[in-house]
Amino acid sequence: MRIEAIDALRHRIPRDEARGMRTDVIVYASEALMAQIRKDLSLEQAMNVATLPGIVGSSLAMPDIHQGYGFPIGGVAAMDCDEGVVSPGGVGFDINCGVRLVRTTLEEAAVRPRLRELVEQIFRDVPCGVGGSGFVKIGARDLERILVEGARWMVQNGFGEQRDADFSEAGGALEGADPAAVSERARERGLPQLGTLGSGNHFLEVQYVEEVHDETAARAYGIFKGQVVVLIHSGSRGLGHQVCTDYVSVMNQSMAKHHISLPDRQLACGPIRSEEGERYLAAMCAAANFAWANRQAILHFLRGAFQRIFGGAARLDLVYDVCHNIAKRERYEVEGRRREVLVHRKGATRAFPAGHREIPADYRAVGQPVFIPGSMGTASWVLAGAEGAMRETFGSVCHGAGRLLSRTAARKGRNAREERDKLEERGILVRSETRDGILEELPEAYKNVDEVIEVVHNAGLARKVARLRPMGVIKG
Repeated sequence: MRIEAIDALRHRIPRDEARGMRTDVIVYASEALMAQIRKDLSLEQAMNVATLPGIVGSSLAMPDIHQGYGFPIGGVAAMDCDEGVVSPGGVGFDINCGVRLVRTTLEEAAVRPRLRELVEQIFRDVPCGVGGSGFVKIGARDLERILVEGARWMVQNGFGEQRDADFSEAGGALEGADPAAVSERARERGLPQLGTLGSGNHFLEVQYVEEVHDETAARAYGIFKGQVVVLIHSGSRGLGHQVCTDYVSVMNQSMAKHHISLPDRQLACGPIRSEEGERYLAAMCAAANFAWANRQAILHFLRGAFQRIFGGAARLDLVYDVCHNIAKRERYEVEGRRREVLVHRKGATRAFPAGHREIPADYRAVGQPVFIPGSMGTASWVLAGAEGAMRETFGSVCHGAGRLLSRTAARKGRNAREERDKLEERGILVRSETRDGILEELPEAYKNVDEVIEVVHNAGLARKVARLRPMGVIKG
């Protein structure tokens, strides 16, 4: 593999026709991050993505890139909507896994003395862990509506405020969803899970704003130094996982019919305009809408937990909700002409700049809010989308710090109680459903989030707004 340095933050893997690559790979990373990235197969996976029919521009690797299923996590690829393909692996198994930031009217000094009480209340009110059932009881007909209406159904049925849907990406629901494209098994898995966090790297964190770097953007987002905020990270749960499982199988069976040959069957794909492609996208949109409904339900119960502890003084408002496992039709200028492309963002976050019409009017002057979680022991960041992302990365940036250790390596030789006590000594309370929920997500398992942020900030893809520090963590 030949890697050329374009500058201190950009690297190119040139197109290799012998491998079937149709374009090159651009990696956004510092030299220190590149040394970490080279340790797994993520760059080879980015090269494999470059072989997909109809790819437009480069196969892109964000600084948090790490090895995934077919596509690397932290990968971005745009496909021509007429000639290109859609790949379920390019979205991932947790369709519309995403992050929402909630601001509160409370400050750290008021919350710290009752933090343990708050964490325990949230842990009771927001179920987490593998499987799991939530407190939103719906029937099959309700689920049909949710798959189409997403967060808006939740709001209309008493699980939130109108503002919540308005301040979500795509208004909390993608057009084009078709419940008929979602299998019965997927529906069965999702039906009891609204309002649940799940397991793995999903979390709910009570944080405070440690630093503000851009006062104008922070003011627009309604955040200030010392303020308590909450970051929610969850997705489409079992429903989205099943949708991906179903359509990876469908695509694998149909590739020969479409004369598609790939270096990795995990990239299984179909033409966007084929029956298989259209049905997957309809099911993906439905699963994405379920994820927005899920995060909306979590916010509803989170509000209740805060009010039980702090009463009417605790007002919680959604800053924004943005997804990072999705494929969306968008328009960009590519090689001198405007084109409609299907942007696959797998472990990558949309980052539209100031003035973009898809940003809520309250934020249009400063750019779209972007949320980058680090780890439960370090920090998370609020960024604002910048014009460079539109020119270079199809409006995309990283979605987190990126794993450095596998889950197995993170667990090895460590004791969950000891690790939890270490975090508590640093003022971070952790409540987890399982031992592995702590060990697999230790700070050491992730890259340095501040280094990742420096790359996207200095590359002009997004700019720093605020740094957040964790106080209380809920894990699966």
